[in-house]
Amino acid sequence: MKVELASLLEKYEERILGQQLNLKLLLSSVLSGGHVLLEGVPGTGKTQMVRTLASLLGGKFNRIQFTPDLLPSDITGSSIYNMKEGTFETLKGPIFTNILLADEINRTPAKTQAALLEAMEEKQVTIQGETFPLADVFFVVATQNPIEFEGTYPLPEAQQDRFLFKLHIDFPTLEEETAVLKQVMENKFTHVEVEPVLDMETFLGIRKEIQEVTLSESILDYMMQIVRKTRESDSIRFGASTRAGISIGRAAQAWAYLSNRNYVTPDDIKMVTKPALRHRIQLSPHMELEGATVEQIIEELVGSIPVPR
Repeated sequence: MKVELASLLEKYEERILGQQLNLKLLLSSVLSGGHVLLEGVPGTGKTQMVRTLASLLGGKFNRIQFTPDLLPSDITGSSIYNMKEGTFETLKGPIFTNILLADEINRTPAKTQAALLEAMEEKQVTIQGETFPLADVFFVVATQNPIEFEGTYPLPEAQQDRFLFKLHIDFPTLEEETAVLKQVMENKFTHVEVEPVLDMETFLGIRKEIQEVTLSESILDYMMQIVRKTRESDSIRFGASTRAGISIGRAAQAWAYLSNRNYVTPDDIKMVTKPALRHRIQLSPHMELEGATVEQIIEELVGSIPVPR
C-alpha cells in the first residue's frame, strides 16, 4: 500500500470516529471504481463521512440534496436557447464531477433517481439527445434514511444493483460518541479544512495497481459458488446478479491491497460479501414471516461453502 494511501486512511479515522470498518470498506469500494450506498438514521455522520473522503482525495466534489420536487435535469443538466446568439446551449449539471454526494437519495421519486443510472454504469450523461462523457474518476456515494421513515421512496432494484456496497451506519459506542461530542464542543475540527492527501493522477495509479492484485482460480471458484448459491437457496427469492460477482471480486482486490497484500484470500471474500450482497438479494416470503434477516441468510450461506486451501 502506498504511503499516501496509509496517510489518507489514518487522517480519515482521526476525523470520523467510531466507523473504522465502514471507512475502510468505503475506501475499498471507491478504489475499485464502485459506488456506495450509505444507510442510517439522520444525524449519524453519513454526509460528513463522504465530504471528508472527498477532501482527502483532492478531486472535484459536488453535493445534491435530493427532495421530492427535484427534477432529472437538476442532476444531469439541460439545454437552453440563447436568444442573443440564436443557438442552444448545454448547461451541465452537478453530476459532472469526480465525487458526487447524492444526499438522502430516497427522498426523491424513482423518475429522478433514474437520472443517475446511465452515469453510474456507463460513465456518461445524455442531455437532449447529446451524450457527454464523465471524468475518468467518477463515483457516487449516496446516503439514505431507512425506508420505514416517512417521506421516503425505496430505490428500484436496477438502481440498487449499480451500487457496489451498501453500508449500514449505526450509532457509535458511548465512548466514541462522547469523544465526538467533546471534539465538536471544543471546535477542534468542525471549521478546519481537510487538506488533500492524494491527487487524481495518483489515485488512478493506485487503481491500476489494485487491478493487478491476484485472484487465484480457487478464490474465483469460491467467490462464484457464493454468488450462485444465492440463486439456489430456498431462503432467497431473487439471487445475486453477475454484476454482484464482479463487485465482490473488485472489492476483495481493493481490501487485500489496503491490507498490504498482492493476492486475495478467502477472508477478503468473506469481508466484502455481506456489504456487496445485502442490497442485491430478496428473501423468500416464508423467511420474512419467520423474521429472518438478509444478514443472517448471507452468513449462513457463506458458512455452508467449503473454504479453499
